[in-house]
Amino acid sequence: MIPYEHLERLNRPFREEYQKQFNAVLDKGHYILGDQLEQFEKEFAAYHSVNHCIGVSNGLDAIILALKALRLPEGSEVIVPSNTYIATILAVVACNLKPVLVEPDIKTYNIDPLKIEQAITVKTRVILVVHLYGKACSMDEILKIKNDYGLFLIEDCAQAHGATYKNKLIGTFGEFGAFSFYPTKNLGALGDAGGIICNDDEHAHTLRQLRNYGSDRKYYNDIVGYNNRLDEMQAAFLRVKLRKLNEMNAHRNRLADLYFNNLTNNYILPARNSAYYDVYHIFNIRCQNRDTLQQYLASKEIGTVIHYPVPPHQQKALIPFFPDAVLPIAEEIHNTTLSIPCSFCHSENEIFEVIDAINKFN
Repeated sequence: MIPYEHLERLNRPFREEYQKQFNAVLDKGHYILGDQLEQFEKEFAAYHSVNHCIGVSNGLDAIILALKALRLPEGSEVIVPSNTYIATILAVVACNLKPVLVEPDIKTYNIDPLKIEQAITVKTRVILVVHLYGKACSMDEILKIKNDYGLFLIEDCAQAHGATYKNKLIGTFGEFGAFSFYPTKNLGALGDAGGIICNDDEHAHTLRQLRNYGSDRKYYNDIVGYNNRLDEMQAAFLRVKLRKLNEMNAHRNRLADLYFNNLTNNYILPARNSAYYDVYHIFNIRCQNRDTLQQYLASKEIGTVIHYPVPPHQQKALIPFFPDAVLPIAEEIHNTTLSIPCSFCHSENEIFEVIDAINKFN
């Protein structure tokens, strides 16, 4: 059997170091806002060559707090891609802001810069991009629009740790880069975890207050805040894995190359461009008979996942926000995409087995 993902196997190389870190944190007896978090924040910020990292509870909260830190008027419009995981849009709704959906480029699956400008109104304040599947968005065009209209830019980097656009790491283009460290991510914790990176000192100070009841001094609360902290244990585990992030991403790239070089059937594969370094959090293929292909691979004991079966505007929770939405590109992607194994836990031999099975599919 070849699972789509196998977290125990993925984390096996780190087990001994995890145990050391677990014992150290347990023995110290300081589990919230301690040395491990401080060190992880310094190391993750240094990895991105930015001034600040603020560890938070998860990726959704990372986006929510980034939006909160901008202190936007209620009802301000936030441009978001129509092709994304629902969390991106839930963050906007949670802040009493209005999400405005923009269709993706059918080749990259990321927000289409050519369609952003026509969605801008006098109420637009933020462009919220998502570097989906581990591929950076087309940042030159997006930055020009941001600057021309005086907008804020937040990057949802939940699936793209270590990805670059023209040799610049994602998360470093706008005011904030928001990360999820959910266990399946390229940089994954052993539970829920997230982080925000930024360069502005005032923004960083506000975020640290927001995540901790509006306080930066115990029992003194300057603003209305929340409980969205990254705990010491997860920070310790993330420090271990961060040292190997580039190596893990390189492994995913080697597996992706096997797919590119050996899949022979007429599937639509991820777009590649020398200006991008993709980290293949998800390696997806597209075909019209996606469901039949998934069933066939399951019969061969090969795990797959659909990212995602229902586009956000058709989710029951969000239909009231987009009652008249017509988004055929997002719908086409959601109806035809299939994610196949491509993880740090997989061997090249396993990927060749997947390739062989897919090539034999009629």
